[in-house]
Amino acid sequence: MDNADTTNRPILIAGPCAAESEEQVLETARALVSCRPILRAGLWKPRSQPDTFQGAGDKGLAWLRRVTEETGLPTATEITTPEQLRAALLAGVSYVWIGARTAANPIDVQTLATTLRTLLATGEATGLKGVMVKNAMHEDAPLWIGNIRRIQEAVSGCHIPVWAVHRGCNHLPCWGMAYDLREAVPEVPLLLDPSHLSGDAEQIAPLCRKAAELAYDGLMIEVHPSPRSALSDARQQITPEQMLEIWKALPKTQERASDLPLRWLRAMMDEVDDQLWQTIQRRMAISRRIGEWKRQEGVAVRQPARFEDILTQRIKKETKNGLTRETIVAICQALHEESIRQQ
Repeated sequence: MDNADTTNRPILIAGPCAAESEEQVLETARALVSCRPILRAGLWKPRSQPDTFQGAGDKGLAWLRRVTEETGLPTATEITTPEQLRAALLAGVSYVWIGARTAANPIDVQTLATTLRTLLATGEATGLKGVMVKNAMHEDAPLWIGNIRRIQEAVSGCHIPVWAVHRGCNHLPCWGMAYDLREAVPEVPLLLDPSHLSGDAEQIAPLCRKAAELAYDGLMIEVHPSPRSALSDARQQITPEQMLEIWKALPKTQERASDLPLRWLRAMMDEVDDQLWQTIQRRMAISRRIGEWKRQEGVAVRQPARFEDILTQRIKKETKNGLTRETIVAICQALHEESIRQQ
């Protein structure tokens, strides 16, 4: 039985970003079989640059079929076109997902939903066990929710689950977007994709712990036998051994604690704080450039008139947003003094 059919532990989807060879896919599946994941592998990866590796394509379908025959693990792959959807289902792939780039266009998602409905009606999708929908690469909860509802309508009456996969936006968590989705469609299991959310293999374990803290229903993680030699997303893939250690350390039931809303709000606050500090760092980088220009032109570092003008405008604007004058002045003065120091 695969873990998606088990009620007392989270869903696990794990495997390489892209299928590179039959040996690579099978080696990963054999190494992970003890935690009974859904074995994921991209066959048709939509990449930003045309000269980057995009997966093995149609020939990789036979590799996924062999994974199931040899290990009993169900398989999953990303689909972007009706042709890919039909090929995957006819080849025995059990799960498909709609990726971030496809999810950005609701017309594309509707086309896939319509195709899926047709394949179910004609009996060509009898082996389908589930469909996953990732969020788009930009923060847009209504778009994500709408895409899920399109797929839900396509599989209505077929007892095929639809899962949401939270993969963040350009390596930002966007916790608020995920919370909005959970509130809007609480019946839809929510999975975290820490690989794409962080883009950094070292962040996978802490993000998995965060998923457990926020009572996510599962994980989708990129795993490669040799991440350093991976043909795509090398920095964000972990080894099977690392995956097994992470899985062993996670609680096998998803806690629904009474303070769960507070945990979500704190996650959102932490994300905003991270963005604030990143913005401050960018501001200081500009301050250093300003300092270089002032030195070259013989201009004094301190410009009291400009600071007073900035402060006046900021007080006028931010008091309307509920901040006190004292708070605004303190923040502006602290930023100004550090900018002078940087210059």
